[in-house]
Amino acid sequence: MQKISDVEYRIEKSARPGMRVPVTIYANDTLIAKMETDRTIDQAVNVSHLPGILKHMVVLPDGHEGYGFPIGGVAATDFETGVISPGGVGYDINCGVRLIRTNLTEKDVRPRLRELVKEIYRAVPSGLGNVGALNLSTQQLDSVLSDGVKWALNNGYGVSSDLEYCEENGTMKHSEAAKVSVEAKKRGAKSLGTLGSGNHFIEVEVVNKVFDGEAAKTFNIEVEGRVCVLMHTGSRGLGHQVCSDYLKIIDVASPNFKIDLPDRELACAPAGSREADNYRLAMGSALNYAWTNRQIITHRVRKSFERVFQKSESDLGMKLVYDVAHNICKVEEHTVDEGNPQKKSKVFVHRKGATRAFPKGSDAIPMEYRSIGQPVLIPGSMGTASWVLLGREKSLAVSFGSTAHGAGRMMSRGAATRTYPYEVVRRDLESKGIMLESASKKGVVEEAPGAYKDVDMVADVSDRVGIGTKVVRLTPMAVVKG
Repeated sequence: MQKISDVEYRIEKSARPGMRVPVTIYANDTLIAKMETDRTIDQAVNVSHLPGILKHMVVLPDGHEGYGFPIGGVAATDFETGVISPGGVGYDINCGVRLIRTNLTEKDVRPRLRELVKEIYRAVPSGLGNVGALNLSTQQLDSVLSDGVKWALNNGYGVSSDLEYCEENGTMKHSEAAKVSVEAKKRGAKSLGTLGSGNHFIEVEVVNKVFDGEAAKTFNIEVEGRVCVLMHTGSRGLGHQVCSDYLKIIDVASPNFKIDLPDRELACAPAGSREADNYRLAMGSALNYAWTNRQIITHRVRKSFERVFQKSESDLGMKLVYDVAHNICKVEEHTVDEGNPQKKSKVFVHRKGATRAFPKGSDAIPMEYRSIGQPVLIPGSMGTASWVLLGREKSLAVSFGSTAHGAGRMMSRGAATRTYPYEVVRRDLESKGIMLESASKKGVVEEAPGAYKDVDMVADVSDRVGIGTKVVRLTPMAVVKG
């Protein structure tokens, strides 16, 4: 591994037999040292063996060990000769983040914060249970899997402008409910509108510091002290089951593909194969489920604010800033031939714990933002800061239009449980003025702030590389955990 700069490391493809492309790691010395304590770098090297992989395998500053691919990994494979790997998306398909701004200030909210947090906790089911979720018929669920956020709006969950501020307008057209198994549908039918467990959360945040006034004004979050809501959740058990189902299908079919890989967890199917096509259609359905899930939660959060502050969501200015996926595989066009920068190639971009970060002028981002660039949402660990960054041109050149997706874990959930007693974590949050509502003590200690990397450092590396530059730093007033 060669150190190229203070924020870039590189492993040439000659480093290990079978590598088809080099590995590029965006990190500083502290972050790279953590990556060296687990399998992050080895996994990245393994990914570079995939057939049809192009340009380089990218590890972002929040990179850490995952299933097959490292979390915080980005890889592009050729649309015709490459492969699709479910491990390059992960089990929580379209785990993502959504930011809602308000007209309220911290002074407005702080006196009623306890009431607000309890109202949100009551309105949005969390944890592993499904009490309070929508109970969908098979026909309704199939519509969700096909239509995404459009289904939610047609059923009264949100406002029409919400579509504009979702990645893919909240609907992945390449989807087919019939490719989702009966078991996955069973798990999804009674989970829609729920937060889930693990690192999923809803946070009441306040704009702590503005770094780019022009971009912040465009995103309507330019006032320090402005209250926002950040939520992080995904496709729940349905997405997990889709990943499990297709890993098994692809693993069984793998002898027919004659693909030799250093890690079985990288199981993949060639582009154009029945297995790859069916996985993409099922994955697209799970993507739509996750966007719909966040949309219904958004509706319930807005109604919670209405009940507490006795104003309409319109009067409260509760506009969706953006919704972006973290675990996804999409067909995009990118420059992969450095000798011909004008040529665009059609590729499958695997983002696993990575955020799309497109620059200004892209027709894939909301019209209102095209003069600036895409908002990039990077949540921190519980009780620490979160960030809004700005997509830049350089991200297209060096990371397939991607940047980090969060702080990234420093230790496993088991290690966190052994290290951080619940009461200590809770008291620490309260000492910072952060209120906590959680479905379980175990869920709190597993997600203790000390179990994660420094999100400010992750944002700083992204900013210095130029793949997502600082716009606004947010800090939490309250946390609702699964």
